This record gives sequence, C-alpha cells and structure tokens, in this order.
Amino acid sequence: MKKVLASALLCAGLGSNVSAGDDIFTSKTFIGLELGYSEVQGDVGSLVDGEPVIEKNFTGDYDLQYGFRVGAQNESWRTTFIFDYYDSSDNNMNVEQGYFTVDYFILEKESTLRPYIGLNVGYANYESDYVDDSGFLYGAQAGIVLAAGENINLDIGYRYSLSDIDSMDHIGSVVFAASYIF
Repeated sequence: MKKVLASALLCAGLGSNVSAGDDIFTSKTFIGLELGYSEVQGDVGSLVDGEPVIEKNFTGDYDLQYGFRVGAQNESWRTTFIFDYYDSSDNNMNVEQGYFTVDYFILEKESTLRPYIGLNVGYANYESDYVDDSGFLYGAQAGIVLAAGENINLDIGYRYSLSDIDSMDHIGSVVFAASYIF
C-alpha cells in the first residue's frame, strides 16, 4: 500500500508541473484511442467435482486490449487519463483498467520522434471464472511518440503495472495509440 500511495503522490506532483507557471498557456489537450497486446497474470477458477477451485499463480494469458485516452501535454510533459478493457475468451478473463499517467519527453518538441518515460497509477477490476476482485495498479511505461502531422500523434510503448489485487499479479502491455491534439 505504501508503494501505491507513493506512486500516486509522485504522479500528482509531476502532473502539477504540466500546468504550473507559464506552461498552462502552452499545454494542449488531446483525445485518442489505443490498442494493445497484453499479458495478464491472475488466478483462474474451474469446477472440480462440482466445487469451484481457484488456480493460484496462473502463468498468464495474452490477448488484445483496447481503450481511450484524454489528456494534456506541453513540450516536456504529458498527463493522460486512460481507460482500457482486456478480454480473453481463452481463459474467460477480463480486466477493466483506469489509469492516470505522467510522461516526460526526453527530446525537445522540434523532434519528429520523441521518446518518453513515465509512471502510472490506477484502479482495475479483474474477473475470471469464480474470481471477481478489484484494487490498485501502479507501474511505469516507456515509448516513442511520432508527430504524424500538426494535430496527430502516434504512440508506441510498453506499460507495466503491478497490482495489489489478491487474484492478479501484473499487467504488461505493448500499446499503440493515435491521439488528436486540439
């Protein structure tokens, strides 16, 4: 719990830098969609002799996730609210995730390709057969943003989040996003 609280406070503190001082006039809002390929490691249940049995330390499941994002960015920072949905029919697992992320752009705005590193904190609901649990997520991400036009950014990155949910260990995702800046 201390790690979750520390991550949340760090994200809030870094996020406040986006709108501090003169940056409030240079920040631009964006909306976008994202598509990812994710690995979720969580418990799954099954019936054995008519009784539900939960398989702990499941090796993980891979499938697509999709979602939307809204946020603000300036030359150095980006803050984003993200909602993603993961659904795997193979193991009847689904995860609804809400994130707040803060990213720092490593190169100046004049670059067409801008690498970033960042932190995320959020909340998730994990469901599988005979399992339904919710809790906090926290982690980091890194990637590259491509300015595909004056108002379009394409983003590819990797997001890794640990969980305090008893029935889910982590989520790791390769994410592609397209955002419209206005």
